[in-house]
Amino acid sequence: MRIGRALRGQPANGLRVLGIDPGTAATGYGVVEVRNGLLIPLAHGVITTSSRQAFPLRLHTIHRTLQAIIGQYRPGCAVLEGIFFAKNVKTALQLGQSRGAAMVALVEAGLTVFEYSPLEVKSAVTGFGKASKTQVQRMVASLLGLSSGLPGTDAADALAVAICHIHGVALQARVARA
Repeated sequence: MRIGRALRGQPANGLRVLGIDPGTAATGYGVVEVRNGLLIPLAHGVITTSSRQAFPLRLHTIHRTLQAIIGQYRPGCAVLEGIFFAKNVKTALQLGQSRGAAMVALVEAGLTVFEYSPLEVKSAVTGFGKASKTQVQRMVASLLGLSSGLPGTDAADALAVAICHIHGVALQARVARA
């Protein structure tokens, strides 16, 4: 297991966050824990579904797989990347439905669910709200000490949303102490 960079403001040790980048064909996930002030990546990957499957079955796959990830890693909360602007109405509706399938899995597990916009996530991770996918991937790998290469874009986005939440918790802790 690789150790990430130290955090400033130090949220509580043991904080474990499941980040999700929802999608119909690919839903990214990442589990990050705070241990001794460090960001520790526990898991990341992509839940893929086939466009040849009936859409309800694709949603079921997302839901069922997230339930298994939650059962294995027992996060304390979950974070979703918010909906972005979509030109295609059908795509936007399907994205909303995949977000719904994810949210149901999270709520069934009793998790508190947070949401951050893509702009908030990119700002928290890279310092620039209009960062490219590659910049996000590189910064996530750096923050988590992933020396084995960059995570794929969907997994990197999910890890980034988890890091965004952890940084927010750290900021709240600093403000409360001030």
